Amino acid sequence: MKQAGFPLGILLLFGVAYITDYSIILLIKAGNLSGMNTYQALVHKTYGFIGYLILSTLQFLYPFIAMISYNITTGDTLTKVFQRIPGVGPDNWLIDRHFVILCTTIIFTLPISLYRDIAKLGKISLISLILTIVILVIVMIRAVTFSSQVPQTENAWVFAKSNAVQAIGVMSFAFICHHNSFLIYGSLEEPTLSNWSRITHVSVSLAVSISMMFAACGYVTFKGYTEGDLFENYCRDDDLATFGRFCYGVTVILTFPIECFVTREVIANVFFKGNLTTVFHVVVTIIIVAVATGISLVYDCLGIVLELNGVLSATPLIFIIPTACYLKLSEERWNHSDSLISCLILTVGVLVMTVGFVLTILHPQECSHGKEMFYCFPSNNSLYNSTLPP
Repeated sequence: MKQAGFPLGILLLFGVAYITDYSIILLIKAGNLSGMNTYQALVHKTYGFIGYLILSTLQFLYPFIAMISYNITTGDTLTKVFQRIPGVGPDNWLIDRHFVILCTTIIFTLPISLYRDIAKLGKISLISLILTIVILVIVMIRAVTFSSQVPQTENAWVFAKSNAVQAIGVMSFAFICHHNSFLIYGSLEEPTLSNWSRITHVSVSLAVSISMMFAACGYVTFKGYTEGDLFENYCRDDDLATFGRFCYGVTVILTFPIECFVTREVIANVFFKGNLTTVFHVVVTIIIVAVATGISLVYDCLGIVLELNGVLSATPLIFIIPTACYLKLSEERWNHSDSLISCLILTVGVLVMTVGFVLTILHPQECSHGKEMFYCFPSNNSLYNSTLPP
């Protein structure tokens, strides 16, 4: 919303959600047309070895960079949670982001990532969804109780802003699930196109509803001061926000293994013909998690990570590759609705990827990682811990 302008941002959010829904179903349609049951096999059959390598690179980079961003978020979020524990001073190891990232990796994300069957993460995903609803309620409460304490910013409510393409990149990052769609499709009890379409419609509708409420409440509260990580905006002594940070940290930790599954599958398909022995399964998982963790320990700015991953990885995986595969495999006439919509989405994807990358390099997001926002200082007499309007 900050990048695109609030009204245009809402419209773009629904637009990206529609394209996501359409292209996920189109991807499985293309898989059925080609007789392939993995994203990589589909592209290999459609566009040969070069297409296969390009997809494999993108399919690896997107979840891998997502894992890095999740670790950055965990470090940012949980350190502020531990700061609120009585007796924890400024030099305590509990508020060191490096220590927090290492501990959560070793204790939680690595063991869960070692599962071999993605279906076993179903209950974990349910917990993550419930916590997301809790976080949303907290953000809504703070939109009512705290927004008046944040000063207005110039042009906060203009219809559109010049960085709208970068906003599409971030939205693409938020919605993409194409890289693991075949994994999930294969885990269904009845993997049929009708079942897949129903599940996709419900999932994307829920996702866009939650995203819209987060976006609206977050932007209404902080306007032009909105950070890439929304919880960086809340004050450290805000106990309700601290509880939200804790839920958010847990959600991110539980989401991390799903991305690890995809990166490991790509490596297995490219280098091990799709089969990993138990020993190699463990070794590859440890290497993936260790490298992602190492990068997140030395880099801590979330906004530009989301933008670059969105325009370079998520956009081609959502907009370009599914539509290109379907157009080549389909025997429908050129003026068929699926063919026309696919051509439109493909064109938009190429534009977003090209323009978004240039804008992200020329106008990167500023990062105020770990800083207390100016409106949180004691001189600003705010009711930080009020949970109801005065």
